[in-house]
Amino acid sequence: MHSWKAARSLIILSRPVNVIIAFLSIMLAGYLCGIGNHWTELLLACISGALATAGANAINDFFDLEIDRINKPFRPLPSGSIQPRQAAVFAGISFSGALLAAFYINLMAVVVASVSTLFLYWYSARLKRTVLWGNLTVSFITGLAFVYGGIAVGRVEYALIPAGFAFFMHFGREIVKDMEDVSGDQAHGARTLPVVHGLRPAQWLVTALFGLLIAGTLWPYYAGIYGVRYLIVVVAGVNLVLIAVIAAIWKRPTLATFRISSALLKADMPIGLLAIYLGR
Repeated sequence: MHSWKAARSLIILSRPVNVIIAFLSIMLAGYLCGIGNHWTELLLACISGALATAGANAINDFFDLEIDRINKPFRPLPSGSIQPRQAAVFAGISFSGALLAAFYINLMAVVVASVSTLFLYWYSARLKRTVLWGNLTVSFITGLAFVYGGIAVGRVEYALIPAGFAFFMHFGREIVKDMEDVSGDQAHGARTLPVVHGLRPAQWLVTALFGLLIAGTLWPYYAGIYGVRYLIVVVAGVNLVLIAVIAAIWKRPTLATFRISSALLKADMPIGLLAIYLGR
């Protein structure tokens, strides 16, 4: 029973929804680019990306333990269901597995996986507590997941559009999460945008990022890249959610609003993947 509880806590630590999104993002990128006879390489890339995501989430919670005692006391580390050393070991094993899988894809995959894991560790250890640099890093790595899928099948240029969309979606959500975590971040000296410059600049940045994303999602349809099914799903399932989040953070800028908006944006990411899939 004790082993099952520990395993369950490690699964929660990995943030399985994020892991699944990373896996599907890479798989979709390979599909969009044209898999050909590269099914094995693409599957390895999906596994590699999923393991890197699990490791990144674990090491993030390791470094954020004291902050999470305030912001997210229910998480495995602050709740005491697992120990920091277990989280660090889990992260190390996950990162190693990600690099090992990349080794069996190609040299470029090894380079991308190595750079990604280094940046993910650096993000949790230092960049997350700086103004915007941490947000930019995690958003870049998220977009890189699509590039990774393109690398696996040897047609990376076809992954650039979804990579750009993922970057803007995650960048905006990262700022919303910073708005949600202001209390804990202030208490432990994390220099995020809303902590250093206040709530209003963060609201404006989220509005600008999501405004650009909404405009950008329309272009592939009018350029003839994705079909009408893409347009219907992306407008109804993604853009309306982005508009609702923008309205909510201005109308009622409270902790509850930021928390719900962050969760809603995470839940909306698979809808974006579905839109691209149907459009293809």
